[in-house]
Amino acid sequence: MVSDNMNASSAIDFAWTLISTRQTILPRHLVQPGPNEEQIDLMFRAAAAAPDHGCICPWRFIRVPLDRREALAGAFEASLRERDASASAQQLEQAAEKARRSPFLCLAVARLGPAEPAIEPMERMVAVGAAIQNLLLLAHAMGYATSLTGGQGLQQAPLRNLFGLQEGEHAVCFINVGTATYAKPSTIRPEPSHFVDSL
Repeated sequence: MVSDNMNASSAIDFAWTLISTRQTILPRHLVQPGPNEEQIDLMFRAAAAAPDHGCICPWRFIRVPLDRREALAGAFEASLRERDASASAQQLEQAAEKARRSPFLCLAVARLGPAEPAIEPMERMVAVGAAIQNLLLLAHAMGYATSLTGGQGLQQAPLRNLFGLQEGEHAVCFINVGTATYAKPSTIRPEPSHFVDSL
């Protein structure tokens, strides 16, 4: 439903501009200021508006405040050591540095264990993706830049233990939000003809 203050045409234009201009800006290019508490609350409310068959809320978001970044840095280092016992001091520091970058950082978690009603895991993952996209778009509307980051470490014990992930919970990605230090050129998107067919 379009609000009284925005007609259908302007609503479409705004939505299209918001969706088509959102870009990924890597965390090393995200600086202060980041979103304030009121803005963060709105970002999570946007996530909650995602399609959710069965109303089971198959997502969870875990914030990493600035005073917990060193704990995350330690988990990144430990995860790298588990994967590569010969990792150099420089490689370990590079892994740790990933925790110290964007002003706002949270982990997106998919809740794929037993649920009532028993919505299929794939359908739940679609809902999780929609929740993440809603959050990204609202952050973009606020003037912030965003990115999603992942890696092998997300599935390893150091990170799972740090975030207290339970059986059936899967770390999907980190969400990074801040102010971009540079303007990124427009991204070329595929034409619908490249990915749309008819039955």
